[in-house]
Amino acid sequence: MYNSFFEPSFGRTSNIILVLVILMFIVVLTVFIVAFIKGIGQWNKNNHSPRLNVDATVVAKRTDISHSSGHHDHSAGMHTDGHTSTSYFVTFQVRSGDRIEFHVSGEEYGLLAEGDYGDLSFQGTRYLGFVRK
Repeated sequence: MYNSFFEPSFGRTSNIILVLVILMFIVVLTVFIVAFIKGIGQWNKNNHSPRLNVDATVVAKRTDISHSSGHHDHSAGMHTDGHTSTSYFVTFQVRSGDRIEFHVSGEEYGLLAEGDYGDLSFQGTRYLGFVRK
């Protein structure tokens, strides 16, 4: 027996859910597009900035560890661990007293120590290298 009592309610609920899914997709897509455009803009700005070499001292080092959670597949009885990534940052102080922080590779991070003095090379926000004196 067909009961039309539930049909309009179900139709409205599915329409609301569909609209919410579409809105969420648009928001996520917009965030990715904005991040991509900002990244391209920063890359372009760095390319048009002069390459500078200045005397500097390493004054601080820090890491940023990000985690992505794993998941458990109940049907297969498996658990996958999340992924961890580490970003490395070094802060330099130049003669004027200004401090500049750069994202560096893990290898470069390991080679630098707080108190190191030398020649810092950079272009905009792009770290190019550091040579101890």
